[in-house]
Amino acid sequence: MNSDNTDGLTWYKSSYSNATQACVEVAPDAPGVVPVRDSKAPEGPILSFPSNSFAQFVAGVKTGELSA
Repeated sequence: MNSDNTDGLTWYKSSYSNATQACVEVAPDAPGVVPVRDSKAPEGPILSFPSNSFAQFVAGVKTGELSA
């Protein structure tokens, strides 16, 4: 997915974000995929993950299965 076909998507940034941190935005309303982009460069590249895989990633982060 590139920025040419993101019209109509609603982008969300984490409530933990602030202006001095490197943050990402996600658009969970895309059919079948979750696009992810750099919030400081919204016109830049977009990574798209299958919705199922992204949901598993988020679940792993929430449960602590995936840690830094």
